[in-house]
Amino acid sequence: MTPDGSTFSGPMTVAVVGAGTIGASWAALFLARGLTVRISDPDPAAEASARRLITEAWPALTRLGLAPGADPASWTFHTDLREAARGADLVQENGPEREEVKRALFAALEEAVGDDTIIASSTSGLIMSRLQAGMRVPGRFVIGHPFNPPHLIPLVEVVGGQQTDEQAIARLTAFYTALGKRPIRLHAERPGHLANRLQAALWREAVNAVATGLASVEDVDAAIAHGPGLRWALMGPNAIFDLAGGPGGMKHFLDHLGPAMESWWADLGTPQLTEDTRRRLVEGTAEAVGGGSHAERVEQRDRLLLALVEMLARERGGERPGSEQTGAEQPAT
Repeated sequence: MTPDGSTFSGPMTVAVVGAGTIGASWAALFLARGLTVRISDPDPAAEASARRLITEAWPALTRLGLAPGADPASWTFHTDLREAARGADLVQENGPEREEVKRALFAALEEAVGDDTIIASSTSGLIMSRLQAGMRVPGRFVIGHPFNPPHLIPLVEVVGGQQTDEQAIARLTAFYTALGKRPIRLHAERPGHLANRLQAALWREAVNAVATGLASVEDVDAAIAHGPGLRWALMGPNAIFDLAGGPGGMKHFLDHLGPAMESWWADLGTPQLTEDTRRRLVEGTAEAVGGGSHAERVEQRDRLLLALVEMLARERGGERPGSEQTGAEQPAT
C-alpha cells in the first residue's frame, strides 16, 4: 500500500543508470520482484558484466522468494540513458561518485522522464542539496543509498535535499519497503550519510590500532567478526547497551559505564593515512585474507550473508525479504 492508500496493478518500469556492481545488484532485485528493468551505461561492454552479475545473484534471490514469473533475462540495455529512462516510473542512479558527473546525469534524466518520476541516487556520501541545485524539478530528487550488495543487504538510507518534496521521500520509502528493504529516513544531510559515518568512526580506531602497533590487521578484524560484530547483526549498539544495563536498561548502563565510555572516547586516536600506515594496512590485509581470488571471496561473503538474512527472518517470525510481494508497488503519484 502506498502512502496515499493506492496500489499499483500494472507493470512498473525502473531505469537503472550505471551497470557496475551496485547498479547490477539493484537491477537483480528489481527483476526478482517482477519489475520491468532498463539498464543504462555508456560502456557497451557493461551489458555483459551486468548479465553476469545478475545471473550470479539470481540463486540467492530465488531462495529469498521471487515474484511469480520473475525472469533474470527480462531486461534491456541502453547506452543512451535518456532512452532507458523515457517512460520509467522510477530511476535508480548509480553513476560515479563525483558531484559534477551526477549533476550532468540528473540534467540528462530530466529531459527524458515525467515530472512525477522520482530520481533516486545511490550516492554513498554526496549531499543532495548540492546535486539537485538548479534542476528543473528539484523536489523529485532523493538519495536512496543501499549497502553492498543491495540485493542481499536490507538497509537503504533515504535522504532528501533542501528542495526535496516530503511526498517524494514518502513515495520512495514505500517503494523500498515493498521491495523487502529496510529504509531509514535521515533528517539532516551529512557527508557519508549515517551508516558510512558509523563505519568510518569504527575504522578510524581500527586504523589507529594498526598504526600504533596495538594489534595486527588480522586481530583487529577478528575482534569485530568474532565479537561485537555478531551482536550487531542482531541489534544496534543502543539496544545492545540497553541489555548490558540489565533490568535497569540504558539508564543503569549510563550510570555504571558512562564515565568509562567517556574516558575511552577521549583516548581514541586520530590516525593519518601516511605511507607507513598505508603499507601496514595493505600488507596486513593481504596476509589476513590469505589466498582465494576476489570472486571467491565475494561468493563466500554473499553465501554467508544469505544464510544470515534467512536465519534472522526465520527467527524474527517474519517473511523472507520480499517473499510476500507479487510485484513491487509503484511510488504513489
